[in-house]
Amino acid sequence: MKVETVTGMAATERYRDIASKIKYRSMIEIDGSFGEGGGQLLRGAVALSCLTGEVLRVHSIRGRRPKPGLQAQHLESIRAAAAVSGAEAEGLKMGSTELTFRPSSIRGGAYSIDIKTAGSVTLVIQTLLPILAFADSPSEVRIAGGTDVNWSPPIDYMRYVALPNLQLMGIESAIELLRRGHFPRGGGEAILRVKPVRMLKPLRAVERGRVERIRGISHCTNLPPHVASRQAAAAMKILKGYSNVRITDEANRGAGPGSGIVLWAETAGGTKIGGDALGARERRAEEVGAEAAEKLLSELQKGMAVDSHMADMLILYASLAPGTSELGASSLTLHSETMIWLSSRIIGAEWTVRRAPNGSAVIRTEGIGLINSRLP
Repeated sequence: MKVETVTGMAATERYRDIASKIKYRSMIEIDGSFGEGGGQLLRGAVALSCLTGEVLRVHSIRGRRPKPGLQAQHLESIRAAAAVSGAEAEGLKMGSTELTFRPSSIRGGAYSIDIKTAGSVTLVIQTLLPILAFADSPSEVRIAGGTDVNWSPPIDYMRYVALPNLQLMGIESAIELLRRGHFPRGGGEAILRVKPVRMLKPLRAVERGRVERIRGISHCTNLPPHVASRQAAAAMKILKGYSNVRITDEANRGAGPGSGIVLWAETAGGTKIGGDALGARERRAEEVGAEAAEKLLSELQKGMAVDSHMADMLILYASLAPGTSELGASSLTLHSETMIWLSSRIIGAEWTVRRAPNGSAVIRTEGIGLINSRLP
């Protein structure tokens, strides 16, 4: 394996009780075009700003994208983070390439967010979840927008893969799906519920255990029910090598037509590994189901504990947990590399990355042990 080390500032005691400090100690300067240069860098930076209490300035936002600057779903994610942290934000407008974000104190409670487009509900959830995990009380956030849209995790991936894996790190949260929303109409709605933690748990999950079962949900909205059942049947055909497979199909009414399928493998090691696909007007249902199943098989063949998209999400949490976290990822994406750099840059997390010839990677960090002193 090729071994690389990413080194930041040493994690010191000033970070360990940082949740109780709301005065601005310094300003974090981030180049928004670094690495993947997109929304995940921005969302991660805003979350870490809320958690550290430090002022954040991001320039060259989405600088490498064909359409640079803030777009609708980025605006809503930042507005949501500002709402739960009492932050002031400058540059919060469509197309802005610079943002200054001044957080105050993270507060739990009830919030309502309406993206007003098919902008991704799950990306707002990704932004808020690490912040609300360090709030002073439980939170309930109702979010309206797109639940199953391109370039973001489907809502069922978040419900049945991401949240169970994050629970291994001590995060108690749940997502209630009220209504699905697809591009271009949106109109979906979900509720995120989060209980705050005193401190996260480190996670050591490198090689996956045996696959104990595979589960899935195939859905269609405002389409004939056979679309969902055909997606499920195509996936079952490809997964025939596994004995304990069950895929539920469901047909719903919603704001507009759409379909998709999410599959997940439950492993003896305790982690869940996912694969998914979205329908489109020009695609047959069988193609959609087969794509999701092939993605899942590809993830499983690497033999690692988490899939590539889950690794993207876990990096931020591992950097905040105490002690050593070690994650085996089926592949190390540019998003993961960017989040490693970001956590090193902002909170001084130090990472070692070991890459295997098959594209998989083992990533290891000593987290800063962030303490939530807001809890009674």
